[in-house]
Amino acid sequence: MTTFQVPQRMDFAAVAPKVFKAVLALDAAARQGVDPVLLELVQIRASQLNRCAYCIDYHTTDARKAGEREERIHQLSAWEESSLFTERERAALALTEAVTLLPQGVSDAVYEEAARHFDEQELAQLIALIFTVNTWNRMNVTTRKTPGTV
Repeated sequence: MTTFQVPQRMDFAAVAPKVFKAVLALDAAARQGVDPVLLELVQIRASQLNRCAYCIDYHTTDARKAGEREERIHQLSAWEESSLFTERERAALALTEAVTLLPQGVSDAVYEEAARHFDEQELAQLIALIFTVNTWNRMNVTTRKTPGTV
């Protein structure tokens, strides 16, 4: 089987190291206090929506390390039709989709459902996690960073 390697446009970390380090610091801050499995589900889902192959690969690997089951990873793109996700996870995934697809807005219903499952501090961390993974996705998609690139 022959694989196609998409040529990377730029090594963003090498070209803009201060920005890259700032995003790393933001990422570390956004992860604070977020359940490791939920963290990876959110990051995978945003990465699926943004079509970021690098981040999908990265976060599915991390999800497995955090103990996530294969069937849940496989059904994540259809989480609304799956019975494998808790109400709390569903609220986080709905918020992830709303924030990621921002031109459509974050409805009061989506926000209120998330607020029902997460206290204010947890909700702030979840929102930070979502906009941080979107930053990584946009950086990697723009520069064509794919699995197998450094």
